[in-house]
Amino acid sequence: MAALEKGLAVIECFDAGHDRLTIADVARATDLSRAAARRCLLTLTRTGYAEFDGKFFRLTPRVLRLGYAWLSSTALPQLVQPFLERLSEETHESSSASLLDGHEIVYIARSAQRRIMSVGLSVGSRLPAFCTSMGRVLLAARGPDDARTRIIAGQPRALTPKTVTDPDALMALLAKVRSQGYAIVDRELELGLISVAMPLHNSRGETVAAFNLSAQVQHASRADIETNFLPRMRAMQSLLQPLIA
Repeated sequence: MAALEKGLAVIECFDAGHDRLTIADVARATDLSRAAARRCLLTLTRTGYAEFDGKFFRLTPRVLRLGYAWLSSTALPQLVQPFLERLSEETHESSSASLLDGHEIVYIARSAQRRIMSVGLSVGSRLPAFCTSMGRVLLAARGPDDARTRIIAGQPRALTPKTVTDPDALMALLAKVRSQGYAIVDRELELGLISVAMPLHNSRGETVAAFNLSAQVQHASRADIETNFLPRMRAMQSLLQPLIA
């Protein structure tokens, strides 16, 4: 199924910063030959997943069918959404849930009280795992070798002056997260933003996802998080565990 693998790689090379691509652009992004990239793009265009204006290719809304197929066949997003909404209402802060995908986290549910980041976040949004609270919770649930491999694959770079990028330092932070059961990330992803995350366990005690609360630092300090947020998050964690298969 090499052709399917190539087609999916072509779809994935389109993103917010590269919404229109030429055949040469796609070939470079996917390490495919120009001929292979052209065949994939023409097939995607013929089947309605892409369109061509004579120079550039771009994806069409039909691609959303692929993501919706997962959302509609997976109970977890629908299960956690009302819990996130209740958590946001109680704390007046934004709450989200995510899964680990390679070296990134992907949002599967979200309840936003206000826009807290310079970029908008919604279901399907991706962020680096190494510098996000949910990412560190999910990495901490993996074996050390796997977690380190994912960190290195993401090529950590400083997003703010406080971002931790050294793999050894990150592994030490993951050990702390594993021990205490939660992660706090303070202004590492974006200046002014603080976030706390905890794992979501299934009925067998396995980590299947992570959820968080995020706030502006002027609204919440580490002390506020530990005093006001963590007890509510632990309660949500306990309520959800027997419900998650």
